[in-house]
Amino acid sequence: MSATPDIGRTGENLAAEYYRSRGFAILHTNWRHSYFEIDLVASKDSLLHFVEVKTRRSGVFGFPEEAVDHRKLYRLMKAGVRYQHEYPRWRHVQYDVLSIRLHQGAPPEFFLIEDVYF
Repeated sequence: MSATPDIGRTGENLAAEYYRSRGFAILHTNWRHSYFEIDLVASKDSLLHFVEVKTRRSGVFGFPEEAVDHRKLYRLMKAGVRYQHEYPRWRHVQYDVLSIRLHQGAPPEFFLIEDVYF
C-alpha cells in the first residue's frame, strides 16, 4: 500500500494547524460533494478561504506547489462555487495553495500562495 494517502492526511492536518495558528477558523477538512473536493475550508474576518494542500517528503518530483496546474485550480474553483451553493452566506472568497515539505528530523516547511487564479 502506498504511503501517499498518509502523507496527504498528514499535510492536511498540518495545514489546519497552520491556518489555526494564524487566527483562522477551520470550517471543513476534506469537504466533498459529488466529485468536488476541497482540502481545507477556513475563514477569517468574513473572508472564506478554499485551500488546496500539497505535501511532499522529497524534492524528487519538484516542489509540492508545482503539482497544482490549471486543471486542478479549475476543479478547486468549481468546488468552491458548489460550496457557496450549499453555504450561501459567504460572499467573499479566496483560493489558496499551501505547499508543505516534510523533512526527516526537521520541522515542516510551509509555502503559502494566496489568492490564486488561473
